[in-house]
Amino acid sequence: MGATAILKTLDMGATIDFYTRIGFELHGQFPETGDATWCELARDGVTLQFLAGDTPWPEAPCFTGTFYIYPRSVTEVHQSIRHHTPIEWGPEVREWGMRELGLRDPNGYFITFAESVNR
Repeated sequence: MGATAILKTLDMGATIDFYTRIGFELHGQFPETGDATWCELARDGVTLQFLAGDTPWPEAPCFTGTFYIYPRSVTEVHQSIRHHTPIEWGPEVREWGMRELGLRDPNGYFITFAESVNR
């Protein structure tokens, strides 16, 4: 069983749009019509849930790190998003042997697509 992160968003519509554009599937939202206050998105074994409106966290969204996602091919991800999604870095081969592509979502969270160059 994998892990699920629950994150705060100030704009659920922009969050869902961003993640579906980069290949995540929307698994659900609540309420189903109107302004959603919860959603779940997943891709390549990573599940992210987002909360909007009243949340247990009064601060603005923040996360001092990145979520790593391991797709079949970082190059394929880059080709599929490069015309519509700003790239923060990459794709590039890092000194630790990973090809990485970094993105920043509308909430400021970093997402890194990565693959080993030795596979």
